[in-house]
Amino acid sequence: MSEPTNPTDAPTLAVIGGGQLARMMQQAAVGLGVPIRLLAEGPGVSAAQVVRDPLVGDYRDLATLREVAADCAVVTFDHEHVPPEHLRALDAEGHACRPGPHALLYAQDKYEMRARLTELGAPCPRWALVDDVADVEKFAAVGDGLPVVLKTTRGGYDGKGVWFVRTPEDAAEAFASGARILAEERVDFVRELSALVARSPSGQVAAYPIVESRQRDGICHEVIAPAPAIDHNLAVEAQQLAIRIASELDVVGILAVEMFETSAGVLVNELAMRPHNTGHWSIDGAITSQFENHLRAVLDLPLGDPAPRSRWSVMVNILGGTVGRLYDGYPHVMARDSRIRVHLYGKSVRPGRKVGHVTAYGDDLEDVLTRARHAAGWFAGEIEEDA
Repeated sequence: MSEPTNPTDAPTLAVIGGGQLARMMQQAAVGLGVPIRLLAEGPGVSAAQVVRDPLVGDYRDLATLREVAADCAVVTFDHEHVPPEHLRALDAEGHACRPGPHALLYAQDKYEMRARLTELGAPCPRWALVDDVADVEKFAAVGDGLPVVLKTTRGGYDGKGVWFVRTPEDAAEAFASGARILAEERVDFVRELSALVARSPSGQVAAYPIVESRQRDGICHEVIAPAPAIDHNLAVEAQQLAIRIASELDVVGILAVEMFETSAGVLVNELAMRPHNTGHWSIDGAITSQFENHLRAVLDLPLGDPAPRSRWSVMVNILGGTVGRLYDGYPHVMARDSRIRVHLYGKSVRPGRKVGHVTAYGDDLEDVLTRARHAAGWFAGEIEEDA
């Protein structure tokens, strides 16, 4: 006699996008007994390797979105790229999209985000839409001059669609892209922080500790939880700001608010309405991971405790390097540090590509940093001998 496919009789969750975030949502869903129906970009992408019977199709096609959403209690997302008009159509047809199209817009379009945050009085860098190089020069002249930062209003991530403009000639490349361009002042920041909150439809909120994120070539390289030596009042301010943004924008699920810490406080840099790289530490370092709390939130279940399990947790991304077969790194990394946690995403290795992450935790920050950096460096082929 065959086993039922959904013995817990839990509602099915549709997940749009087959990247590593959906893969890690599946890990949380297994523990909760929640079945996932996945729309994947291809049969071998990260999440399609671990979710049963994925639907392979184009998230830009409304008929395909309707097919994956059919009979699912909730639709959620691995990325923010689903066309807004398709999300509005699903919403109008009674599909519970979480976050909804009215909220997700502010993670899809940087102009809409900046305009709404400014309306709410949230602290942001000085910004303006610009149409040409002359507009960039005018924008720079109002402030401290060049350099300034140009960004595409849609589609940029991990340093893509971002230009650091030191001269007017540098701006030409941005306008050659044909995209709508947003100019922002160059912020003299102390470091980058991230505030992560989970919010349910009923309004319950869980706020994770403020973390410090460190970048390499425009890509998040490592995250320290909690942010070292952060002023208590600043941490509370950052958490309260993230909670207010989640409430005002009616975000359901995880909201990541990337921030600059400056001498005067914090400024909002970016928003992401999905589990976020700066929250990966929570899989092993928090009582309830961001992925489990995202699922709890979108299903309107009581949220889990976001408190850390250890004094310090450090997550370091494994970026594609010279090592072709990542599995070969296991014997050394696991023998050297039996407490290290390794998460590989099932991706082919390309230089600079996020192919996994490691997490270390403990009471001594320098020791935790050293352990995490060594493990990630070994997988990337940056370390030839044990150190």
